[in-house]
Amino acid sequence: MAFLRIRGGGFLIGYGPFEEFAEPPVLGVAFYRNDFGLTDPRPWKVSARVAEVETLPESGAARPLVGWEEPSGVGFTEVFGEVATKIAEGVLEKSVPVVTEGGVFQGGGGRDLLGALNTLPPALTGYGWINGDESFVGSTPEELFRLKDGILTTMALAGTARSEDQVLFEADPKEIREHEYVAGSLVAKLSDIGMVQRRPRRVMNLGPLVHFETPIRVELYRAELPGELIRHLHPTPALGPLPRTKETMELLLEWRGRVGCPRWFGAPFGVWREGELTVLVAIRMVVWQGERVFLPSGCGVIDESRLVNEWRELRLKRNAVKQVFGIV
Repeated sequence: MAFLRIRGGGFLIGYGPFEEFAEPPVLGVAFYRNDFGLTDPRPWKVSARVAEVETLPESGAARPLVGWEEPSGVGFTEVFGEVATKIAEGVLEKSVPVVTEGGVFQGGGGRDLLGALNTLPPALTGYGWINGDESFVGSTPEELFRLKDGILTTMALAGTARSEDQVLFEADPKEIREHEYVAGSLVAKLSDIGMVQRRPRRVMNLGPLVHFETPIRVELYRAELPGELIRHLHPTPALGPLPRTKETMELLLEWRGRVGCPRWFGAPFGVWREGELTVLVAIRMVVWQGERVFLPSGCGVIDESRLVNEWRELRLKRNAVKQVFGIV
């Protein structure tokens, strides 16, 4: 089963079995699921049946009970040091290391998480992919882009703080600089394919956390293949390296693999529906394989970043996900 919350309320659900294609069909519905490295040659998944529903099916059970295991800081400390070294050498301006907290279902299971997505605030979009091998659900605030009638809309989303620190956050030079790295790089990349309109930076308040957000609108110069647009924009500078080169992407993928980051974290996930495309950035997710549970979180590291502060930010992000799903 694949699902995604749609604008106007409700969810679009695709029920398997799924056929896989290199490109989406001209008509109909196809879900897009790929890993962070975009290694799937047939990422467009066409389901046997599609339904639009007001709410996701709930199991009727209570939220699952998870026995969490405190993540080790050793691996993250090593990766953080290597990122800092590459920044000092001029190879990188920014990268996004990840920490994954693991656990075990001690009561219930992954499907019991779906009910929490029915009551999300408008700023969060519920999504998920459930199969027998590896499944995930999430509630992301970030869109890679939406595309309709030659107009692409997207956002720069970077910079994080607790809601009670919003006044200081709005004036924090490090958080502003990190966000401007992302926004400026995204505008430059989009300028290759269309006329870009960048709106002013603003604060997105998500309850326990706040982020900087810059909305962006692009009038495309010409029609673009959906898959090519995804490859052009993924990963955004909020989740990927800056500059984004073959070398810096290989570094990031090696760092993610070393600390056990799920391959779906930060990857594009979306739906093509009668010529309209919505692609999310799959963050704020919970991944499970059998009884094992994984909760990844990433942080943008720039020259001003400090190890202890980033470690705290990672914990804040994971705790926000736990609160959404009731698995604190």
